[in-house]
Amino acid sequence: MACLTVTESIDAPPERVFALATDFAGAPERVRGVKRLELLTDGPIGVGTRWRETRQIFGKESTEELEITRFDPPRSYTAECETCGCRFESTITCEPEGAGTLVTFQNQTQALTLSAKLMAPLGVLMAGGMKKLFAADLADLRRAAEA
Repeated sequence: MACLTVTESIDAPPERVFALATDFAGAPERVRGVKRLELLTDGPIGVGTRWRETRQIFGKESTEELEITRFDPPRSYTAECETCGCRFESTITCEPEGAGTLVTFQNQTQALTLSAKLMAPLGVLMAGGMKKLFAADLADLRRAAEA
């Protein structure tokens, strides 16, 4: 299983950062990489919340359906999706850091199909680009939280 981790220090309390991180409907206005987002479930955000997200990744649009599988406000949440023969598990954690917040984004990828397992070595080549995308998302979160 491949794992990528990025962190960002944000000058805002964890409650504010977590609220923005889980405001999925507002993501297209705050996160440059998100082009469109459609909530698929009604009600408050929590375990079972699903959404369809379209992003610009390596110059191409990619649309995936994600679901929250763990939710511990205002500390962390985990969203998962399966695509291209892989399971992706992304966790955002908001920890107090002085008067602000240390945000950690961790993405774990597990190849499920034979073709995905055969392509896994190429994932190493894409890891740097993916890490930059995740870091850009956290920088956008920082800008919104500190505004």
